[in-house]
Amino acid sequence: MNVYAIRAIYLFEMARTFRTLMQSILAPVISTSLYFVVFGSAIGSRMTDVEGVQYAAFIVPGLTMLSILNESISNASFGIYMPRFSGTIYEVLSAPISWLEIVIGYVGAAASKSILLGTIILLTARLFVPYSVAHPGWMIAFLVLTSVTFSLFGFIIGLWADGFEKLMIVPMLIVTPLTFLGGSFYSLKMLPPFWQKVTLVNPVVYLVSGFRWSFYDTSDVSVSISLALTAVFLVGCLVAARALVTSGYRLKS
Repeated sequence: MNVYAIRAIYLFEMARTFRTLMQSILAPVISTSLYFVVFGSAIGSRMTDVEGVQYAAFIVPGLTMLSILNESISNASFGIYMPRFSGTIYEVLSAPISWLEIVIGYVGAAASKSILLGTIILLTARLFVPYSVAHPGWMIAFLVLTSVTFSLFGFIIGLWADGFEKLMIVPMLIVTPLTFLGGSFYSLKMLPPFWQKVTLVNPVVYLVSGFRWSFYDTSDVSVSISLALTAVFLVGCLVAARALVTSGYRLKS
């Protein structure tokens, strides 16, 4: 394992984050804080508890997951796309680096940014909402697993995209709607039976439900199913990333 190469890619990507701190960290934190103010304080104070949890506290895991998913995909996709766009990716391809070391460098940096962002959002939420964490270990596990998995997904999008428009299509038209309809703001038990079954085809439901369980010990779907599906998605993304990098898909052309 070429640790020096991984560290070089990782540090370069992290340095890019801190050069754009306003866009990478501050903007998502402010956006999520506005959700806490509007849905948590203003509207939440007029709503009844959801499954025994104050509504303002109930939406904290969902809103945190919303930011993590979007930022993981965005960070990883731009991280690999920009070297392709500028032509500097050939410096990486000409170095003695395996596909796994390239993936660890770029995905590791994107996941680190998302974990940092998720932590800041949770700390910021404490300023607005008195929430609790029933299973801290599992909360960290879901945070890390989700960040890594969707950073891998974003890495694949960054390889697939041949323009800035395609970089934005998947997050804007697919991921964000799935997150909003995945129980970020409500429990599936509040839906009619038919829509409860329809919503179960949304993979984001399992992430939000598992993450919320780690906070309040209550979930819409089985936690073991949430973990299993996330692990399957992670392995699928890793296999796809390996195939794309080793074949040189849109890396050598």
